[in-house]
Amino acid sequence: MKQTSWVIRTEHPSDTATVEELQAEAFGPGRFARTAFRIRENVPHREDLSFVVVAGSSIAASIRLSPIMIGETRALLLGPLTVSPDFKNRGLGKALMRTAMEAAEAAGDKVVLLVGDAPYYGPFGFAQVPFGKITLPGPVDPARLLVACLNDADMPEGAVHGGWDEAAEAAAS
Repeated sequence: MKQTSWVIRTEHPSDTATVEELQAEAFGPGRFARTAFRIRENVPHREDLSFVVVAGSSIAASIRLSPIMIGETRALLLGPLTVSPDFKNRGLGKALMRTAMEAAEAAGDKVVLLVGDAPYYGPFGFAQVPFGKITLPGPVDPARLLVACLNDADMPEGAVHGGWDEAAEAAAS
């Protein structure tokens, strides 16, 4: 019988190893070479915007949002969104997406960027970035570079790097 009850909660530091195991299972060792993973390297994810799905005593899925800069604009990089193969096609990914996007908007964040499939992420407010408007520090399929602008924000432009610049943090406070 398949587990049908689950709960979403913020990710705890004690979940890190399990979340990393889920990512390894889903994306394999090549994940570290992917541009989105490289951007997140050495950049702590936002604890208030990172969530897990707990089913029984197991973590079945996770999502993280990490701080990035797009040009001079503070933004978030979504991902990875990871669901254990044992829990695929049960709505966990979509529930995590709704939770993370609602939390980011409630926190006052303005822009969320990701690399993913437009048909899946479009219903959560993501649209393809116009070619050349946002550039990443490595290869990415332009059709898969998606952005969601929250809280009436305009689409930013410029180069992406991990973390928030001190000047941008000072301007935001």
